[in-house]
Amino acid sequence: LGMAVANSIMGAKGVLEEGQDALINTTVNSMGERAGNADLVSTILSLKHGADIEELGLVDTRLDLSKAWKIANYASLAFGIPIPVNQPGVGDNAFAHESGIHADGALKDHKNYELYDYNELGRGETILIETGRKITTGEYSGISAFKHSYNHFNVQFKNDKEARQILELVRYANVHKQRPLVKEEFVFIAEYPKIASKILTMVPPNISLERSHHVIAKKRVEKRTEEKKLNIVIKD
Repeated sequence: LGMAVANSIMGAKGVLEEGQDALINTTVNSMGERAGNADLVSTILSLKHGADIEELGLVDTRLDLSKAWKIANYASLAFGIPIPVNQPGVGDNAFAHESGIHADGALKDHKNYELYDYNELGRGETILIETGRKITTGEYSGISAFKHSYNHFNVQFKNDKEARQILELVRYANVHKQRPLVKEEFVFIAEYPKIASKILTMVPPNISLERSHHVIAKKRVEKRTEEKKLNIVIKD
């Protein structure tokens, strides 16, 4: 019925009034195995700004929403489920103003029409949006497109050999994720290629990705050969 957050907040208030700790189950962007999940960001925003609970000193001070925007968008990309434009805090229209009076009031003081500031959610960081030619980096990217993408992240490579090694990992990550990589993933792969290689491929560091499938195939052949030998021994 769209009341998961409201029910969770009221239930928590009732528990707190009885002097007990309240633990609320939430999911990122309300995604889960069923409908009716309380959204993580909406629940925290309600606790901090809309339920008169924080004023009582009952909200855990470790709650930090500075990564909320990134987490919500990462989950949206990972699961292939768009964030509703009207989603509290992280939706595209959460801080949108069109009416003349509203826009003027929001520009003079955001508190006129906004319960909380977008910077609290980590939305103040600049987001790169291509408005002209768009060069993407993925499974079939070449070295030129790859370098173009990394220039936006202020990442420079020592030489083409290093760039091609990172490109190899980026291609593999793109296939593994089955979605476009986000900035943090691009930068992580460039800064920690050995760790990224272990996470993505489980291939020994002295073996390139180009050779890895040959090695795996060879091991499979060797395994089948050993099994045949074993069967012969048992049969005898």
